[in-house]
Amino acid sequence: MVQLKCQNRAAEITVNPSSSALLIKELGGYERDRKKVKNVTHKGNLTLEQIKKVAKVIEEKSMAKTFQGTVKQVLGTCLSLGCTVDKQSPKQIIAKISNGEIK
Repeated sequence: MVQLKCQNRAAEITVNPSSSALLIKELGGYERDRKKVKNVTHKGNLTLEQIKKVAKVIEEKSMAKTFQGTVKQVLGTCLSLGCTVDKQSPKQIIAKISNGEIK
């Protein structure tokens, strides 16, 4: 996301990475040639601490009321990327957070 701030005729541009970009960075980059490889799933395993780290960065622009909601949003992004969390499906981790097993 690109943010443009104008103050006293001075423009300041900041680039805020999306949650998927931060998760791919946590996975280890995965550089690819966009012309040759299409629809890449990022197979890898993240820890819950890495998920919480990404959620803290995204918490400001998230519309979730609580930090748990932000973590669930990041886990949903993990699901769409195709990576696992603590060698489990992100759906299982979301269910554990909803049940109160993980805080």
